[in-house]
Amino acid sequence: MIRTVLVDDEAPARALLREYLAAHADVAVVGECTNGFEAVKVIGELAPDLVLLDVQMPKLDGFEVLELLESRPAVVFVTAYDEYALRAFEVHAVDYVLKPVGRERLAEALAQVRARLAAASGAPPAPSPAALAAAARPPGQYAGRVLVRDGANVHVIPVEQVDWIEAQDDYVAIRAEGKTHLKAQTLAEIAAGLDPARFVRIHRSYVLNVERLSRLELYAKDSRVAYLKDGKELPVSRAGYARLRELM
Repeated sequence: MIRTVLVDDEAPARALLREYLAAHADVAVVGECTNGFEAVKVIGELAPDLVLLDVQMPKLDGFEVLELLESRPAVVFVTAYDEYALRAFEVHAVDYVLKPVGRERLAEALAQVRARLAAASGAPPAPSPAALAAAARPPGQYAGRVLVRDGANVHVIPVEQVDWIEAQDDYVAIRAEGKTHLKAQTLAEIAAGLDPARFVRIHRSYVLNVERLSRLELYAKDSRVAYLKDGKELPVSRAGYARLRELM
């Protein structure tokens, strides 16, 4: 059986999908979600084979849902908007179905899902969190928020609340409003999505929100210390100092 979760904030859309899927004996709908937060939780708990996923939803959009998943099921986007198709295939969606959904079109998508699942060993590798986060944004725009999954909880952190970000092995520690959040991503990946006019990599282990900077002091010949407005001290390398000077 292809265990399937439906994710759409519109009840009539989910009902139509259920009706069409009922004609396929090898498909079982095991869950339904009305927003992105529910989707992350339910998909994490049920580990379905397939997710039929809307793009524009309250709280989190479809691409942000994928960014937060620890394992990736096959995904078919089902949406009324055609402008996200290229980004959907960049994150290895099996298919992209436009609403209003027809029986035959959904059957075509399911045929592709069956082929993908049958050839699972040869399926394309799951895209990185950075690629998924980039796909969630319109081209040319920087991230407006950072998403962090903590067990069953999802933290949505507006970038203006971020003080600094620190590399910690395969994770980054995001400091915001007195709290630290761990995210499975590299410092280079998360920095690539942030506005360079606001966030500067001041050291190989730190990215700083320059609005938090109070002053810089020379520490050694080629290094400095950044003193933040809250009293925190962060190291600044020679290359990091050069980047800061471009903004000062």
